[in-house]
Amino acid sequence: MKLSIIGLGLLGGSLALDLRKRGFADEIFGYDLSPVSQGYAKQVGLIDEECTMDEAISKGDIVVIAVPVSAAIKILPDVLNKINDNQIVIDICSTKGTICERVKGHSRRRRYVACHPMAGTENSGPWSAISGMFDGKALIICDSEDSDEDAVKTARRMFEVLNMNTMFFNSFNHDVHVAYVSHLSHVCSFALAQTVLDKERNEKNIFSLASGGFASTVRLAKSNAEMWVPIFDNNKDNVLDVLGTYIEKLQNFKQLLVNDDIKGMMDYVNNANRIRKVLK
Repeated sequence: MKLSIIGLGLLGGSLALDLRKRGFADEIFGYDLSPVSQGYAKQVGLIDEECTMDEAISKGDIVVIAVPVSAAIKILPDVLNKINDNQIVIDICSTKGTICERVKGHSRRRRYVACHPMAGTENSGPWSAISGMFDGKALIICDSEDSDEDAVKTARRMFEVLNMNTMFFNSFNHDVHVAYVSHLSHVCSFALAQTVLDKERNEKNIFSLASGGFASTVRLAKSNAEMWVPIFDNNKDNVLDVLGTYIEKLQNFKQLLVNDDIKGMMDYVNNANRIRKVLK
């Protein structure tokens, strides 16, 4: 299988690393807007050949688009314009409604499979690529009924090589769900980091007191703005809805504390503890 990857960051690089290691890809072609990223990917063997975008599109049996969603929405129609009827295009962006709507009427829409591997780290760039990052994680395929059966089958097989568990969603329902389980957690982490950094200006020892709980909660604040701002913008309505609910919960806790309502706080925390039954 010949694989082309457009966007050689953490996701694209990690994808290349394990698909080669596990025997899925015989040749890997790569394009990145950054010559540094592209050159590094070739130097360390993530890809076999550095390409222009057009070369990458023409050479791959599968063309994976692994760029920020704002860029993917712009380039996907052009990628579909340039493939033949046997090639498959897969994107791995974190939002799906707008990108699927963008190509809904395209003549080669059925050669495109909208995918979201729910995996990643707070790091970015091909130098952050790691083996095993996708193992055991969820792979969401959206609007599969709009894709050819063989294209969906091939996409599933590719991600099964990465030991991912496949789920199927409507693209707009997907965006609602990920606003809760992914996008909100990033917003909260960014806000927590801002809060502590503001405090640290006056209390220089605050980070010496930080323990594992703080580190794990604020880890996502290290995530790349170039990736996450387009996600928030593209999923704006859902993120705003979720943020409204979250702010309401914060205000509830604040009021319990203001009122010295010990029982209320106990109930609040015990109710939150129900998450243990979901996240085992």
